[in-house]
Amino acid sequence: MYTYKSWFEAIKCLCSTLCSGNVTTQIMAGKVKWVTDIEKSVLINNFEKRGWIQVAENEDWNFYWMSVQTIRNVFSVESGYRLSDDQIVNHFPNHYELTRKDLMVKNIKRYRKELEKEGSPLAEKDENGKYIYLDFVPVTFMLPADYNLFVEEFRKNPSSTWIMKPCGKAQGKGIFLINKLSQIKKWSRDSKTSSFVSQSSKEAYVISLYINNPLLIGGKKFDLRLYVLVSTYRPLRCYMYKLGFCRFCTVKYTPSTSELDNMFVHLTNVAIQKHGDDYNHIHGGKWTVSNLRLYLESTRGKEVTNKLFDEIHWIIVQSLKAVAPVMNNDKHCFECYGYDIIIDDKLKPWLIEVNASPSLTSSTANDRILKYNLINDTLNIAVPNGEIPDCKWNKSPPKEVLGNYEVLYDEEMAQSDGPDRDMRSRSGQTTGIKGNRARDSGKPVLTTWK
Repeated sequence: MYTYKSWFEAIKCLCSTLCSGNVTTQIMAGKVKWVTDIEKSVLINNFEKRGWIQVAENEDWNFYWMSVQTIRNVFSVESGYRLSDDQIVNHFPNHYELTRKDLMVKNIKRYRKELEKEGSPLAEKDENGKYIYLDFVPVTFMLPADYNLFVEEFRKNPSSTWIMKPCGKAQGKGIFLINKLSQIKKWSRDSKTSSFVSQSSKEAYVISLYINNPLLIGGKKFDLRLYVLVSTYRPLRCYMYKLGFCRFCTVKYTPSTSELDNMFVHLTNVAIQKHGDDYNHIHGGKWTVSNLRLYLESTRGKEVTNKLFDEIHWIIVQSLKAVAPVMNNDKHCFECYGYDIIIDDKLKPWLIEVNASPSLTSSTANDRILKYNLINDTLNIAVPNGEIPDCKWNKSPPKEVLGNYEVLYDEEMAQSDGPDRDMRSRSGQTTGIKGNRARDSGKPVLTTWK
């Protein structure tokens, strides 16, 4: 039986402990400590739901959701910063090898040449010298560096339209369409550069052949925003988020040259379309990928639709394989990319660009729910059980925690599966992508995912 004295001593001891902060320290000891420099509710609500503790950037942290500017500083040689085994961040150090428009194209071109050198059937070309299986990026040149090459290509088809984009910008900033060489020369003069030889005073641009025959729905152009999570590049392991969406222009499409300057016709970016008179604030000009699939199945047929989506998955995996050898596969990193795909009227998908920081701003109620769930499912894979990270784990979570993600490609599994891999994937064991892609399109089966 406790005496008054023992109770008094116990309370006194407890008060002393509380005052010293030991209890708070002990409570925090088992919790993930997080930091972010992106103040978005879909992020913060997910951290708080897990009972994680917010700390300042200069304190000990376990999880940092960073902007691309911050990640550059963290991994810069000058900073001398070294991450410990219980710290993870949401970008790979040189993610820009995939997410800068010029570098993405450069790496895909290098990848194709390497496959060609190896004699891979994937690098097969047709009688016109076009890649049969790896022709998924529009013809692209860097400006000013490739100006002469571009002029040569332009003169082969002088009635073509081209789209110019600054390499390091997003949300449709700085983009314009041209159909005359004189427009490029004017752009060069306007940007105070006297020559295409020197790049020193000029922002780098890419110029790509414009997809002027996009698939239209309701007469309007759209693109797909798909989310892809990469947990490791070597071995490559990536996941596709099932709840992507289409972004529609607010004005009906026309290839007419008189409308080349009308960005409400040509650019699907919400940052641009929301300023249009016809922008709908309820649905935000967005359609779920599942709705697109239903629409295509009813208008084009199920087999054709399945082939299209298999082709999209193929493109994504090949783009990741293209950058894997040059990517700094830091064990402290994962990354959720925003892939932008355009489908033309022949149902051929084209990779337009990849975003390192896909927007977490919610334009509608449904948008907010989707992005909250996207972050939730991403964290469940990147930070298993919501516990303090351990960079030494094999980054291969059980299927139960994937949520709306599905395994898109697992290099280790693909290499060990052997010739019957495609049969197994068709029967529901997702080892990479759906096996009917190879069957339907006539692409090489055994080399596809290796």
